Amino acid sequence: MKPLLNFDRDDRGVVTLTMNDDATRNALTGSAIVDEFLAAFERIQADHGVGAVIITGSGKAFSSGGNIAEMGRQTRPEYTPSALRHEYRQGIQRLPLALQALEVPTIAAVNGPAIGAGCDLACMCDIRIASEQALFAESFVKLGLIAGDGGSWYLPRLIGMSRAAEMTFTGDAVSASQALEWGLVSRVVPAAALMDEAYGLAHRITANPADALRMSKRLLREGQLGRLDTVLEMAAAFQALAHKSDEHARAVQDFLERRAARKK
Repeated sequence: MKPLLNFDRDDRGVVTLTMNDDATRNALTGSAIVDEFLAAFERIQADHGVGAVIITGSGKAFSSGGNIAEMGRQTRPEYTPSALRHEYRQGIQRLPLALQALEVPTIAAVNGPAIGAGCDLACMCDIRIASEQALFAESFVKLGLIAGDGGSWYLPRLIGMSRAAEMTFTGDAVSASQALEWGLVSRVVPAAALMDEAYGLAHRITANPADALRMSKRLLREGQLGRLDTVLEMAAAFQALAHKSDEHARAVQDFLERRAARKK
C-alpha cells in the first residue's frame, strides 16, 4: 500500500510532506493520514538539521477535508455522540495539537482547493502561500457540521473575527486573490511556480541557525496565548541560550571583521 503522505528531505534542511491520496482529494479523515503526519512530525522534531517543513498536496487539490463516505458511517445509530467525541479527540484533533507543538517553521503550499479541514490544515501552518488555483472554504456548515479540528481557533487569529465569521457562517469559498487581500495567505503565485516559491522561501529560512528558528517559532506561538510578562520571561531565557550559541558567536565575529575591513 502506498503511503498517504510522502516524506522528502533535501540537503538544505527542508522537509516536504506531500499528501498523496488522489482518490479522496487528500481527505484528512477515514484513513491513516493523521497517523502518518504525526509520525513525520516526530521524525522532524528529532532531526535538528531540519529547519523548515513544506506541506502540500498531490493532484488538483490541497485537501478536501473530511471524507464524505466516512461521514455516512458516522451517522449510523451505533455511533453514539460519546463515541464520536472520543473519535475526534483521538483522531483529527491530534493534528492541530502536533502542529502547534512542532518547533520547526511550517509552510503550507496550497496547490488547489483547501476545503473544510483542509482549509484548517493550511491555517495550522505558520506561513501560507497559494497557487492561483487555490480556494479556501470553511465549509462545515453546508454539511450541518462545525469545525471539529480547530478552525474556529485559528481562522479568527489569521483574518479577524468578522471575516472568519463570514467564511464560517456562509461556508462559501474564498479565491486565492481574496485570501491574499484578507491576509490568509502571504502571496499568490502561478501554479507552475508554487513549489519553486515554497522552496525559495524555505531555503531562506533554513539559511538561519536551526535553534534560533525553533525558539523564535515557540515565542511567536506563545505570543498568541500568553501574557506579556510570561512571554518576556520566556524570551529572556531563550535569548540567554542564543547568546551562548556557536552560531551567534560566529555571526558577531563576522560582523565585527567586516566592519573593521570597511574602516581600513
